[in-house]
Amino acid sequence: MNQDSFKNFQLGLADISRLLLPFAIIWLLGAIGLGWLVKSFFILLALILVTPVIAFLGFRWWLKRNLIESTCPVCQHQFISLNKTEFSCPSCGEPLLAENGQFSRLTPPGTIDISAVEVPAQKIED
Repeated sequence: MNQDSFKNFQLGLADISRLLLPFAIIWLLGAIGLGWLVKSFFILLALILVTPVIAFLGFRWWLKRNLIESTCPVCQHQFISLNKTEFSCPSCGEPLLAENGQFSRLTPPGTIDISAVEVPAQKIED
C-alpha cells in the first residue's frame, strides 16, 4: 500500500475558503436583510429537484389509465395500444380501434361480421 496516499487528502487554506465562500455569502445576504433572496433561491432549487419526480409519477399514472392490452379480433395476436386510438394490427394489418378496454375492427357502416364454423362431414348410411 502506498504510504503517501494520505498526503493527497490534505486541504489547504485556499481549499477551505472555496468551500466556505457560498455559506459566507448566504450568511451575509441574510444579515443585511436579503433573506428573501436566499429563501427564493432554495425554493427554486427545491422546485427544480421535485418537478421531474412529480412529472415521472404523473406520466406513469397516465400510462396506467390509458394503455390497453388485448387481442386482435381477427388474428388473436396480443399486443398493447393507447386508449381511443386507431391503428393497424402488427400481425395481420387489420385497421382497429382501441376503446372500452378492448380492440374492435374499423368497418364501414352496414358491414356485418360473421364467424365461420367448420362442420365435420358425416356419412349417412342407408
